[in-house]
Amino acid sequence: MGQAGEVIARDWETGKAIRLQWEGGRIARLETVPALAETEWWVAPALVDLQVNGYAGVDFQRDALFLEDLLAATRRLQAAGCAHYLLTLVTDEWRRMMERLRHLRALRTQSPELRDAILGWHIEGPFLSAEPGFHGTHNPAWMQNPTAAHIRELRETTGDDPVLLTLAPERNGSLAAIELAVALGMKVSLGHTDAPAALLREAVHAGATGFTHLGNGCPARLDRHDNILWRVLETPGLIVSLIPDQIHVSPALFRLVHRLLSSESIFYVTDAMAAAGAPAGRYTLGALEIEVGPRQVVQLPGSTNYAGSALRPIDGVFRAVQMLNCPWQAAWRHFSLLPAAFMVRRMVLAPGEPANFCLLRTTSEQQLQELQVYIHGTPVDRGSR
Repeated sequence: MGQAGEVIARDWETGKAIRLQWEGGRIARLETVPALAETEWWVAPALVDLQVNGYAGVDFQRDALFLEDLLAATRRLQAAGCAHYLLTLVTDEWRRMMERLRHLRALRTQSPELRDAILGWHIEGPFLSAEPGFHGTHNPAWMQNPTAAHIRELRETTGDDPVLLTLAPERNGSLAAIELAVALGMKVSLGHTDAPAALLREAVHAGATGFTHLGNGCPARLDRHDNILWRVLETPGLIVSLIPDQIHVSPALFRLVHRLLSSESIFYVTDAMAAAGAPAGRYTLGALEIEVGPRQVVQLPGSTNYAGSALRPIDGVFRAVQMLNCPWQAAWRHFSLLPAAFMVRRMVLAPGEPANFCLLRTTSEQQLQELQVYIHGTPVDRGSR
């Protein structure tokens, strides 16, 4: 898998010119080269997205998805800088969710390419708040309380694959479900919740370590004295994900979260649905018909509710750069090293690691000029973008 080769580029962390060589799809050697080796190219580890509901016109919530469609969406994600992702299933009847999960997992087993790219599964619902605003576009009629039987079925269905489960801790049985899920090797994230501060702390004590897309899954208008944003920001032990599209989280709130939390406590996700990497128009998200305008705002027709995003991973990095006014390298780690670490996965440039990396050129204004993505040492077809 992957031919031998080499590139000379500037290391994304040190800025020094390095020669990166690979053989058989894995990095064989990394060495600095003389300063005389002038290059405008930078090399950085590939991106990791832990929340992808669909991509490039393909809705992952669709029943009987074809292998070719899943491969096409995955290759378009790779062309946008993303080597690994968690395929995300959103709220539906539990039986239907598990049927889809079994089907998708069967597709994944048929393809070495998919086994490598799909890091695991993110199950977002149906154990979420049914309250207006907090359920977002998730259908409240399908919300339910988690049971031990649900958690065991999820583990049996996914085998030993990595799993991220998002739930609301105020649902009856959630604390026990968190403890069982963690005991069975899953990661648990809180989200679509209006849990009081004390309950958030109990959920962390039970084993929850994340909070899903902070700033979303809640009403547009919140009590200024006590709301889920303030409670999460004051809860130790939670690593939060943010959608850096300049739509789901305002630039001001985006900056404030970065000031209040440690750098290691934030990672980025796209929350992409079928419109990501595709033109404006109408798409599906499971049973919902979604409208995507020219500004990439994803909404239910006639509604102000957001329904996922149309964000490409590489664009998320540079929109974060705009909001934070920071070097692109600072934003990059939130979409590569940190989400990988959250799922206990290494995403570094080092000998022996897969030759999954991005070559990029940027402007003096910290904007992307050109991108070339390599997966196991093979350049991804730029036409896939």
